[in-house]
Amino acid sequence: MKFTGTDKYVATDDLQMAVNAAISLQRPLLIKGEPGTGKTLLAEEMAAALGMRLIPWHIKSTTKAQQGLYEYDAVSRLRDSQLGDEKVKDISNYIVKGKLWEAFEADDQVVLLIDEIDKADIEFPNDLLLELDRMEFFVYETQQSVKARKRPIVVITSNNEKELPDAFLRRCFFHYISFPDHDTMKDIVDVHFPGLQQEIVRDALEVFFDVRKVPGLKKKPSTSELIDWLKLLMADELSAKMLQEKDAGSALPPLYGALVKNEQDVHLLQKLAFMARRRS
Repeated sequence: MKFTGTDKYVATDDLQMAVNAAISLQRPLLIKGEPGTGKTLLAEEMAAALGMRLIPWHIKSTTKAQQGLYEYDAVSRLRDSQLGDEKVKDISNYIVKGKLWEAFEADDQVVLLIDEIDKADIEFPNDLLLELDRMEFFVYETQQSVKARKRPIVVITSNNEKELPDAFLRRCFFHYISFPDHDTMKDIVDVHFPGLQQEIVRDALEVFFDVRKVPGLKKKPSTSELIDWLKLLMADELSAKMLQEKDAGSALPPLYGALVKNEQDVHLLQKLAFMARRRS
């Protein structure tokens, strides 16, 4: 069982090696990288390539580790007891299964995605150490042990918003997705737009990487933003023509709102373009 990328996902040799190493070691694969570099998409394409079901658990700032195991709905049980409902006699009727439980009880091996783990509080990763290590947990309300039938392939993503605990890191296989170089980015674009004129691809990549090189940029455009921008250019022939006829004094690339996402960066690019016009 080897992952080599898919028709929709360009995986570098380093990334392929990391994925396959994590699978061989039966360790969670911790993926870090800039937002928009395809971390979440990697888990989706891994599941597709390996013929497995994907179980995504998208983490928010309010998410607790216990929610991934199960939750006991005491409020509903109290309400039903007041209404005289017979099902209150069985406490299992009020146990809400979490994503880890769903992955553990699956008959076939699945890919479990814990997406953006760094959004949760600092204790979140530590609270899952034992469960991810032993692939089992105990339900105190029903006095039952839940153990994985088939060990899931666990993919954990992080945008580096906060540091993860050392004890958690020791249990993971780590890989950082570096921002794609020009050739890799061209391969990614070709995957998404196989029929796109190479002149447009060349000009678009030139503009894209020029924008990323601007010093002082608050938010550099990502891979996903490049794909969105190209999609817009394809839908607007005038903008595509403007791109090919660009000059050093152009204030901003056409349809720049797909690439530049805050007013500080817009003003910075306008200022640099003004300076370029004065020098010419």
